[in-house]
Amino acid sequence: MYSYGDLPKKYTAEAAAKVAILPVPYDGTSTWIKGADKGPEALLEASANMELYDIETDTEVYKMGIYTAPAVRVNKSPEAMVEAVRKKSEALLNKDKFLVTLGGEHSISIGVIQAHAKKFKNMSVIQIDAHTDLRDSYEGSKNNHACIMARAKELCPIVQVGIRSMDIGEKVNLDPKRVFWAQDIVDNEKWMDKAIDLLTENVYLTIDLDGFDPSIMPSTGTPEPGGLQWYPTLQFLKKLIERRNLVGFDVVELCPNPKERSSDFLATKLIYKLLSYKFGSLVK
Repeated sequence: MYSYGDLPKKYTAEAAAKVAILPVPYDGTSTWIKGADKGPEALLEASANMELYDIETDTEVYKMGIYTAPAVRVNKSPEAMVEAVRKKSEALLNKDKFLVTLGGEHSISIGVIQAHAKKFKNMSVIQIDAHTDLRDSYEGSKNNHACIMARAKELCPIVQVGIRSMDIGEKVNLDPKRVFWAQDIVDNEKWMDKAIDLLTENVYLTIDLDGFDPSIMPSTGTPEPGGLQWYPTLQFLKKLIERRNLVGFDVVELCPNPKERSSDFLATKLIYKLLSYKFGSLVK
């Protein structure tokens, strides 16, 4: 598997790197278009073609060091995968790495969030997604991709952004005051501060790429119309990082299409923008 950014070796050594990238190529519970297990490799391959200077922040954040860990490969039950991801995430967090996890389907986030909630007190989770993912159980598993936010909600407060699809059975688990529906946020910025105000000091961010509109992110397992656009999303994420302590994040549900590579590049660029907002000022 490729390493993130195809960086010079002095910036990729585990011991010195501030950031750790953890690929989890798992696609055991997805229910429509398969292929999210190929997402991490496609994202990492695309990252080799990315310019390492960020114009907006006037920084080269890779100089903080970005280590790409060996992929967590579990071809068994979602429960086994969650446990393996949790253990590996805890190991990297215990080495004081800022952890970025690459899916795979959204169920991979469960173990990562568990590990972060153990390390960081007063933590909340913000989700960018087309779907609520609040089923308590789905297809016989509480660790299905459709249950990720139900599991997160058991650990800490959650806020949901970009939602535009759900099952009626999820309403019992939904707090409408903490959901920012795609149809309500598409043409204004007023929601951004409101969403951030609901978050605690430490924040974990989980990004399902189907939160973006299919016009800019077609390569996902469940592309839903009416999603988020690039610059407003970056504006929100920059505000979030300025006002809260981002402790980690994941990017999931890239389902690569060899005939459509722009989605791979958007995903890898999104990660670099987040890292630039978080750490760019430290490498100026």
